[in-house]
Amino acid sequence: MTKIRKLVVVMGGLSWLSAMTWAADVLPKPDPAFKGKIDPSRDKSTPDWPRRTGARKGAPNVVLILLDDVGFGATATFGGPVPTPALDQLAKSGLRYNRFHVNSLCSPTRAALLSGRNDHEIGFGTVVEGASGYPGYNSIWPKSAVSIAEVLKQNGYSTAAFGKWHNTPVWETNPAGPFDHWPTSLGFEYYYGFMGGADSQWHPRLYRNTVAVEPPATPAEGYHLTTDLVNDASRWLQRHDAVSPQKPFFLYFATGATHTPHHVAKEWIAKFAGQFDQGWDRLREQTFARQREFGIIPASAELTPRPKEMPAWDSLSANQRRLLAHEMEVYAAFLAQTDYEVGRLLANIKAEGHTEDTIVFYIAGDNGASAEGGPEGLDAYTVDGKPRPVEARLEHIDDLGGELFLNHYAAAWAWATNTPFQWSKQVASHLGGTRDPLIVSWPGHIKDAGGLRTQFHHVTDIAPTLYELAGVELPDAVNGVKQLPLEGVSMVYSFDHPDQPSAHKIQYFEMLGNRGIYKDGWWAGSRHLLPWQSTQLANWEGHTPEQNPWELYNLNEDYSQAHNLAERNPEKLKELQQLFDSEARRNNVYPLAPHRAAPPTPAGAQTSFVYHAGVQRIPTSSAPRVAGHAHRITADLDIPAGGAEGVILAQGGRYGGYTLYVKDGHVTYEVNAFGNRTGIVVSSKPLAAGKAHIVVDFTPDDSQPGKQVVTGGVGQGVSTRAVGPGMARLSINGEPAGETPIAVFGGYYYETFDIGSDLGTPVSASYASPFAFNGKIDTVKVEIQ
Repeated sequence: MTKIRKLVVVMGGLSWLSAMTWAADVLPKPDPAFKGKIDPSRDKSTPDWPRRTGARKGAPNVVLILLDDVGFGATATFGGPVPTPALDQLAKSGLRYNRFHVNSLCSPTRAALLSGRNDHEIGFGTVVEGASGYPGYNSIWPKSAVSIAEVLKQNGYSTAAFGKWHNTPVWETNPAGPFDHWPTSLGFEYYYGFMGGADSQWHPRLYRNTVAVEPPATPAEGYHLTTDLVNDASRWLQRHDAVSPQKPFFLYFATGATHTPHHVAKEWIAKFAGQFDQGWDRLREQTFARQREFGIIPASAELTPRPKEMPAWDSLSANQRRLLAHEMEVYAAFLAQTDYEVGRLLANIKAEGHTEDTIVFYIAGDNGASAEGGPEGLDAYTVDGKPRPVEARLEHIDDLGGELFLNHYAAAWAWATNTPFQWSKQVASHLGGTRDPLIVSWPGHIKDAGGLRTQFHHVTDIAPTLYELAGVELPDAVNGVKQLPLEGVSMVYSFDHPDQPSAHKIQYFEMLGNRGIYKDGWWAGSRHLLPWQSTQLANWEGHTPEQNPWELYNLNEDYSQAHNLAERNPEKLKELQQLFDSEARRNNVYPLAPHRAAPPTPAGAQTSFVYHAGVQRIPTSSAPRVAGHAHRITADLDIPAGGAEGVILAQGGRYGGYTLYVKDGHVTYEVNAFGNRTGIVVSSKPLAAGKAHIVVDFTPDDSQPGKQVVTGGVGQGVSTRAVGPGMARLSINGEPAGETPIAVFGGYYYETFDIGSDLGTPVSASYASPFAFNGKIDTVKVEIQ
């Protein structure tokens, strides 16, 4: 294996980075030559079967686990308040890394993790839902950045991915594809999970490989997404070992937990009753004390103060404290249940006989804990997408964690679970958004079981580490495309050398205008918008990152970024600012926080769509965009003699959407915005048997245009505009059948466009999903006028 050092220009001079790549060949490898003998006579011929490339002898199985939206100080393993016995056990058999870094948002971390390249470098400067038409932000995984899975697969590994993906362009996540940016085209031979940034744990939109599938059970039957993912991953491994037990595997397990919505069963929530009544200020102090006691942080580390933008716990009213404390109880339950399920996966892997032949990388968070819930958290909304008053939300406090809400805790809980650092998810300028726990366990190979490693490392370092462990080379070219070099460095040196200096010397960070740059223990950063402001278009367009000041920290002496040295050391700050600019230009970071624009759509400029019965699970991004436009829905049906009922068309679900259905013989058109009915029209007469021609016309009131509203975190699959009002008119067989004002369209969230049923959660409380139509649907036509 030949190391190739990469030359980069830094500060006008030359600087050697310790990024490691390997001189390599190409993939796919050529077909092997026939080594037998061919003769006209079969008795004189000798057969020879082509042999596929096998893995290096002794190459370990790899289990790569990634949690979502977990802060550095959330798990008990790293001093936090939530018991995580499975993570504890893994840490006892392996190593804990307390200076491991991720990118401060979902898609960027996952792209860097699975490729070994920087996020902007390969088009993932933000989440896929926020993609922009620039090389650093287009969410299109380039062919020049082969994935770990592809390299390992072509070097003899079996590969499978489970859970959250979030690295396929939103306009390609549909039944027609294209599928070349899906997991199964990026090296994973099997995939089961959901494609977006978040989804309901009770009613997720699942895919097996590239085919949409429904959950195997209902919440009433005990269904929960994380449990389902563990079950499927365990079955995959059992099938694998039943057929090819000698073949190593790469199993990537990325939960939707603990991203909002915080969905977890009541029995888990009950375990944490009353445990957060002390509030976030005291919780942070308690966590800090445990981190010191456990040696997770240096004795010299300081606890950074609460930002002025977050309230003191004691300043809240009694009602606020009651609601917000319960939000944290629900989150703690969610994390505890996630740890239990991951522990069950690890136990199942061990039960298959995989211990010393398997290395586990467990990253507890793809970014810091999420402050996207804002000052009071989120659950129930008004019709225009604003959070309901606390007193109204308390009426439903016991429903948090269940099917009724897409709940999120208050921002200060995220700050508390990012102890001892400043800020949170999205905030790439500070460690609260970028530093997360890493556990590496390899029984029989890592000698310092239970040890702590303090070298600076980044999520890009996982790929070169796995390549070194597997004894494979990064190819020079894949399918004829020259490959970008790896940006990370192998971490293997740290396994047996706890005191060896960090091999990762320079790393930039940028997300949504928040900037950070690290070099040899120094960090400079500039913070932009508050995490709960970044979804508001007015804030986004009205503030540019260049308006924000820079801070400077010496992380060699100041582990938690407690002392801003910008005024005391302006020369060092200037040096790092120039380094950030150099790295930003090299990695496609500019323009900072590009203006948001609608992404491409599969249908292009088409405004008329015809659907047939059974067309289902079309994501909102690929469905007709009726909100804010005059539109017509036409349904041609055949009603049986006994009558018909069920959903004709539905888009969205309980948290927002519209639906056209038949119930008790009457045609009904209903609109739901953010979980609230905003208009309903029921036909004046029941449907008669025979042919039925149903038309719904919506005409917006242009004198009262919709307005921008806050609806949740970046990339949560939500509609960020409430559009209305207008008038809906219903006709049947050419005769007027009713009309109603529609106050507003809005919400939609994670759910889909379906013909003949309403999959997921129901748009209307008047029926239970799927409420399949039992007549015949000839066609449904949607026209945007």
